[in-house]
Amino acid sequence: MNLLIGALTLGLVFSLLALGVYVSFRIFDVPDITAEGSITLGGAVAAALIMQGAGPVEATLAAVLAGCVAGGATGTMATKLGIQPLLAGILSMTALYSVNLRVMGRSNIPIVQETTLATYAEDFGSWIFGAQKSIEVLGWQVATRDASILLSIFALVLLLGVVLNWFFQTEIGSAMRASGSNPQMISALGVSVDRLTIIGLALSNGLIALSGALLAQVQGFADVQMGIGIIALGLASVIIGEALVGSASLGIMFCGAVMGSLLFRLLVSIALRAGLNPNDLKLITALFVLAALTGPTLLRRLRQSRRWGQEEGG
Repeated sequence: MNLLIGALTLGLVFSLLALGVYVSFRIFDVPDITAEGSITLGGAVAAALIMQGAGPVEATLAAVLAGCVAGGATGTMATKLGIQPLLAGILSMTALYSVNLRVMGRSNIPIVQETTLATYAEDFGSWIFGAQKSIEVLGWQVATRDASILLSIFALVLLLGVVLNWFFQTEIGSAMRASGSNPQMISALGVSVDRLTIIGLALSNGLIALSGALLAQVQGFADVQMGIGIIALGLASVIIGEALVGSASLGIMFCGAVMGSLLFRLLVSIALRAGLNPNDLKLITALFVLAALTGPTLLRRLRQSRRWGQEEGG
């Protein structure tokens, strides 16, 4: 049960990454590699400020703002400077590695002994569950702290999902969605696609930085290497979510991204529990994303070939 709780907690934390990747990758059709730097930036800013005595809420908000600035810089390079979006993301990611080292002052910052959002969640759990150290869930004993953190992050993800769904139904949000699918039409209506793209990438990386800030506070440390290969995890979550729920509406697709993140973390935890070498995790993740990307196309071609065979045979 502890393995399940841990996997669900990390899945919810990374679901914010998945939502950020969804905004850039699906709504704006921009493969934004900035995510690998902005998730570390979020963790670095939050951890550094907490170490300096800042409150965890203020540190987390500062991390989100830093992520928005990073995403806005990528959007500016891609639109105002005419740099290809993929290359702009790579440039931002490369620059952020040095920025993160500057922010942290070293490669790793432990914050286990500091007051973090995880501490607030634990206090909230003590208020709900009382002084007991563990609670029973489906016949299993679960530490009150772990359950409290899980419930708190779930509430945060739910709230942000509702806010995002509402935002993209507003006038500016609808314009963003339209600019991603048909920029020529939006430009003809006198709307600045460049401005919307910059705002969208800022929003995307703000969510990703929030994921990094929460990850650092849940795990108790921030590390300069924590973002390496993370874009594959976000893409896998989005693709799995689309396979699970389809694309009936934007709200359902947001739910799918969260579900994809949870399922992906569960699969990773099961694989590690079964004896997978942690050194092979990035390779397995890449292969999993490859399968998720090519699987639907291969299945569709297989069904078409079978249908054609049946028609010819008939």
